[in-house]
Amino acid sequence: MQNIFVQIKCELGKVYDVAEALVDNLEEAEDVYSISGTYDLMIKFHLTDDEDIGRYVNEKVQTIPGIKDTFTLMAFKAFK
Repeated sequence: MQNIFVQIKCELGKVYDVAEALVDNLEEAEDVYSISGTYDLMIKFHLTDDEDIGRYVNEKVQTIPGIKDTFTLMAFKAFK
């Protein structure tokens, strides 16, 4: 399995709509956080090893209404 984090910039007034759409429609969205700064939301996605990250973000995430911009981070190792 691979974990990625996607930061999302939403259209004005659409943060809650986008967050709800992510939770309701993408089972790979493990955690959805509202954040401060340049982006409005940060989502941790848990994807299978054979999932194409670029295609997933392009086709499943960026097509959600209310999303203006995304920034994807790939995680390599989790430390405990």
